Amino acid sequence: MDAELIREQFLSRLAHYKDESLKHLIAAIPDREPKKHLYDLVSIYPLRGGKGFRPGLCLSTCKIFGGTESEAMNSAIAIELYHNAFLVHDDIEDESEDRRGFPTLHAEYGVPIALNVGDAMNALAIMPLMNNILSLGPQLTWQVFKEIQHMALESVEGQAMELGWRSENNCKLDDGDYLRMILKKTCWYTCIHPIRIGAVIGSRGQVNPDIFNRFGYYLGAAFQIQDDLLNLEGEKAKYGKEIGGDIQEGKRTLMLIHLMNSGSAEENEEIKNYLLLPRAERTPEKVQQIMDYMRKYDCLNYGRIAARNLAGAALKEFYTLFGAFPETEEKQFIENMIIYMINRDK
Repeated sequence: MDAELIREQFLSRLAHYKDESLKHLIAAIPDREPKKHLYDLVSIYPLRGGKGFRPGLCLSTCKIFGGTESEAMNSAIAIELYHNAFLVHDDIEDESEDRRGFPTLHAEYGVPIALNVGDAMNALAIMPLMNNILSLGPQLTWQVFKEIQHMALESVEGQAMELGWRSENNCKLDDGDYLRMILKKTCWYTCIHPIRIGAVIGSRGQVNPDIFNRFGYYLGAAFQIQDDLLNLEGEKAKYGKEIGGDIQEGKRTLMLIHLMNSGSAEENEEIKNYLLLPRAERTPEKVQQIMDYMRKYDCLNYGRIAARNLAGAALKEFYTLFGAFPETEEKQFIENMIIYMINRDK
């Protein structure tokens, strides 16, 4: 199938999942005071145009395994609320300036208000999970709760790993360190648990969710590396964050780790000293110097190859897991997502 047609089909189906889950997410926000400094702000990040990968994976997998979108919707919006809470808190921790083409919540409203909004998102995510009991029953509701608890814990552990590297200015990392970190920080909540939860709901608890772990890991890792690449070489208008922001924030991406394992002793000392600087002193000129080193050692191509290899592994796992299922829009959506990951440019 033509790559552009695959892209169009995928984005069209993704838009459906995103619109449906967003509608339910907005409806879950209380219509009461305090609005100006809390509830009116909860919808800001969701309405800025996130892609909806997580609810899309949850809803589509549920349907593949015999369920309906309505049965998985509460879980999908809970995942999306946790995702946006992570973004609010991550932006504060990273001192990010832009999110989805606009100022970050803390840049616009201050750190205290932004922190509280993130906390509110975490609290609001509990109610749709409680509401699952009306359609799923107590046993399945409890199983979904356990999935969500594990998802949240893995994510904060992964964030702690990354923050620790930056706090200690750890420059002696390798690819394995990076992949272990994004397994925790990204893969569990972006891919593994949305798929697991969708399959558990759709099968009424009959499927073993562990069978999806490898697939979700490969897909999530490919997604994260591609996202990191876009931060280095994308267009701000498309990417929605400051280009080169990961370098300015000192994030240990696969490309930066490859650079630190490829450069000369003098270059590595320069990079290490750069990473010691407060964020405000990491000027665009210094960021450009790091980018020049990345080009010198072909770091971006190294990342692209890694992302493609991981997406290829995800495609193989997909055929193993879903090959015997009927050809449906939902199955095609997940397959197209993998191909989209390989060719993603925004």
